[in-house]
Amino acid sequence: MSLRHRILTLTAVGALVFGAFGEAMAKPGGGGSVGSRGSRTYSAPPSTNTAPSTAAPIQRSTTPQTAPSPSLNRPQATPQPAGGMFGRGMLGGFAAGLLGAGLIGMLMGHGFAGGLGSIMSFIGLLLQIGLIFFVVKFAIGFFRNRQNPAPAGAAAYGAAPPPAGPAPGSNPLGGLAGGLGGLGGAAGGLGGMMGGAPAAPAAAKLSLTPADFEGFEKKLQDIQSAFGREDRAALPRLMTGEMVGYLVEELDANARDGVTNKVSDAKLLQGDLSEAWSEGDADFATVAMRFSLIDAMVDRTTGRTVSGSLTEPVESVEIWTFTRRRGGAPGDWVLSAIQQVS
Repeated sequence: MSLRHRILTLTAVGALVFGAFGEAMAKPGGGGSVGSRGSRTYSAPPSTNTAPSTAAPIQRSTTPQTAPSPSLNRPQATPQPAGGMFGRGMLGGFAAGLLGAGLIGMLMGHGFAGGLGSIMSFIGLLLQIGLIFFVVKFAIGFFRNRQNPAPAGAAAYGAAPPPAGPAPGSNPLGGLAGGLGGLGGAAGGLGGMMGGAPAAPAAAKLSLTPADFEGFEKKLQDIQSAFGREDRAALPRLMTGEMVGYLVEELDANARDGVTNKVSDAKLLQGDLSEAWSEGDADFATVAMRFSLIDAMVDRTTGRTVSGSLTEPVESVEIWTFTRRRGGAPGDWVLSAIQQVS
């Protein structure tokens, strides 16, 4: 059974029931939540006096939804045991070795400390060798630094070795400031080595003017009128290419079903700003609007009203998001998303 046949059947058995259904499916956007809001596409806009309820989530959008971070789904590592009273690492192994030597001494009949004599002598020899090694290494490094005060890699990055003292006529405070700047750079480099990547810049808050709000009201009226006239040439001037695609789909579906959505006389009754921001090279503004309009489905052949009314306006509350190039004029706003209020 075709959609047109189902519509006619429902109209015959219950105009009121179908009237409610037709109203939900009429208007630009088909009564759904579609479009893009930049990086906030899948975030609910703040509620307002006009739309105190939560906005319905975006159902269709060309903006890809960011997948959850793999780290959030990664299973947590199982905590490892503390390692007994000796713990782990070098000290643990050393203590375990002494304990093993004592046990071996007891097994050989020399008592617990009997097996430790040779072990302690050997450890003492290792400590002496290690002490001599560190003394020699310190001496070599000390004399080498006195002969080569400049960093070995300074010339490779185009940095001249620091002078032995302040040049004639130079400002000592300038040298001190430069040294502090270098210290700051070193600290920044250390932060990078520690894994502290710089945070991505947050979206900047955008201030709007009365002319912007007048532009939103004008776009509401122009878009509803163009959709009701099925003016496909006017839609690209009023909305993004994505939104044009959704509305053209509706117009094509209505044409296949032999009906047309007559929408006219849109009037803004109340509106307020939910949020406005800039990101990248674009500005965004999300506005809650309560408006009235004529909204009816009409048979293309007979002109008979299938649902809605051609004389009695209905009221709707929707959340519209507009976008423009960053820093654009009030007349540059175009529709980028429509959300219903749940």
